Amino acid sequence: MPVDSRPTVQAPDDDPWIWLEEIDGARALDFVARQNQRTLLEFGGAAFERDTAILAAIYDRSDNIPYVGRSDGLLYNLWKDANNPRGLWRRTTMAEFRKTAPSWETLLDIDKLAADEGEDWLLSWSSSLPGDAPQTILSLSCGGSDAVTMREFDLNAKSFVAGGFTLPEAKGSVEWVDADTVLLSSAYGGAKMQTTSGYARTVRLWRRGEAIENARVVFETRPDRMSASCDVDRTAETPRVWFVDRLDFFNFDVWLGTENGATVKLDLPPDIWLQAHRDWFAIKLRSAWTVGGVTYAADSVLGISLSAFLAGDRNFTTVFAPGERRALQGFFWADGRLLLSILDELRPVFEICAPSPAGWKRETLRGLPGIGVVDVWRFDHHESESNGGLLANVQDPLTPPSLMLIERGVESPVVLKQAPKIFNTDGLVVTQHEAISVDGERIPYVQTGPAGVSGDAPVYMSAYGGFGLAVKPQYNSALGKLWLERGGTTVQANLRGGGEFGTRWHDAGRYAGKKLSHDDFAAVAADLVRRGVTRPNRIAAQGGSNGGILITNMLVRYPERFGALFCTIPLIDMRRYTKLLAGASWIAEYGDPDKPEEWEWLKTYSAYHSAKPGQPYPPILIATTRRDDRVHPGHARKMAAKLRAMGYEAWFYEPEAGGHGYGKDNKERAGFQVLGFQFLKEKIGWKEGEA
Repeated sequence: MPVDSRPTVQAPDDDPWIWLEEIDGARALDFVARQNQRTLLEFGGAAFERDTAILAAIYDRSDNIPYVGRSDGLLYNLWKDANNPRGLWRRTTMAEFRKTAPSWETLLDIDKLAADEGEDWLLSWSSSLPGDAPQTILSLSCGGSDAVTMREFDLNAKSFVAGGFTLPEAKGSVEWVDADTVLLSSAYGGAKMQTTSGYARTVRLWRRGEAIENARVVFETRPDRMSASCDVDRTAETPRVWFVDRLDFFNFDVWLGTENGATVKLDLPPDIWLQAHRDWFAIKLRSAWTVGGVTYAADSVLGISLSAFLAGDRNFTTVFAPGERRALQGFFWADGRLLLSILDELRPVFEICAPSPAGWKRETLRGLPGIGVVDVWRFDHHESESNGGLLANVQDPLTPPSLMLIERGVESPVVLKQAPKIFNTDGLVVTQHEAISVDGERIPYVQTGPAGVSGDAPVYMSAYGGFGLAVKPQYNSALGKLWLERGGTTVQANLRGGGEFGTRWHDAGRYAGKKLSHDDFAAVAADLVRRGVTRPNRIAAQGGSNGGILITNMLVRYPERFGALFCTIPLIDMRRYTKLLAGASWIAEYGDPDKPEEWEWLKTYSAYHSAKPGQPYPPILIATTRRDDRVHPGHARKMAAKLRAMGYEAWFYEPEAGGHGYGKDNKERAGFQVLGFQFLKEKIGWKEGEA
């Protein structure tokens, strides 16, 4: 794993645990080994082994849904099970896929590759030419890290191409121009090719047989911006290239050009999402925009002809208008139609808009449930190959997912695959509630568990509350089997900072408002007690990544409301986060600690700095992975060390692999989760067999 090459400068408060940021440092690894041993001895007994085997077997079931994407009429899937823990990359036909037990053609056995090459390989993604061209580029991750090694693969020969496109490990992506040319967005090549966030600073035109050092830079951003990337668009009469200069996490400059570089910068606000197709494009605004004498509201989606726009036309059509609690979650094109994914009071709604010179026609996508969790996406990998076919995933906390096909011109969706029912749902109900936060805002949450539970329920709470991402109450095999089936209750909260209700909801929990997002979670915990569901010492809470800030703030700000906390792959130290791995890319979400005025709010939720001795902190388990090259494992290490030095009950766990996740295979992922469940159950006093 690449170690952060930027200088480690002492923080203004002279961090005594900074040596734990040395990912592979001998002293740091000794700390990790000792803490791992201590944690596994305490929580890794017979119950842990039993539940890990149960959960791994669930993840390895042969009747789990093999999710697919279509390319040139064939369906591709990466399948993992007990016999193939790293996975089989394979494909089949649509006719076969409709069968109960399809026949698959294996393209690459990742386990065999890893064994043959002595590497910890996982397959991250692939990039291929449309049509029947055999060329594809596979990205191989070592242990699940974001950084990947790229290698050209021949789909017909089912082998890597000798002398083909190959790039050593780095964060990045690639787009095919033609069979012998690619556009490379990669941080590989030293500091001049990287932004301070560790992402690609350039787009290079790379021709077959050419040394990467000689590949011509055709697009470049400044080192203090987030990244440079591109997309080859084949939906127009002739291919075109969209270049993206990502200023920060939420702002972009968009350019149009060819493989030889950008030629036209689009006259658009930077805080937009953009999707182009043929001679049309649509944008989603993040803030209000006045253009052509008209002011369009934040979160609106606007559509216009691309050729007309480039000629100076600014007569946009409002394709979507937001409401107070009605917000766009995403949008994409499929065969000339724009599909809008909407949450309306947290209910899923899908609209299809079709542009023409006469205007935009709109219809609601029918045949899908109006409650629960529904996700819809384009069936085809390549937009230029789409015939309008869509796939949908439908589920709720007690109903396993169904994979559905929505064919253009067909009245109703067809179920292609149904996931198995993993846990017994007898007597369980799903209910929706609202807590009132410190400023009076209504905070929705979904409760799943035994009907009529009251007084002393063992409750598992989770939330995220960041980056404008909405969380949805999905079917969770692990929680269902190991928590709900055994008599527990689960709660998922929709905090500010998420995207459930649009930009206003996100912005309320961003920057200084991040503290308010944490207040929301604490308000939900208090509401469970107010409603008579449980007691504070019976509430267990888990959060990961951005949710790591959340969980550690529950520890230091609201310790009286929780019985135990599980903090995973966490961000915690808000003084130094911008100096660690991808941290600089998140300044637009949190703020810049090097600016005194912004550190004033950051320090209010930097639990690493606000933790102090002598407080009634509940027990906490902090877990990360060494191969996480997105959120630095130093966050978790340092917080655990500091809390333990203060005399608190703080536990730590760090497996070597997993990336920004819980493990490289199903068994590792199961073990990581079960360890957390065992810890939480023990610390809230929930014994086996107790309801």
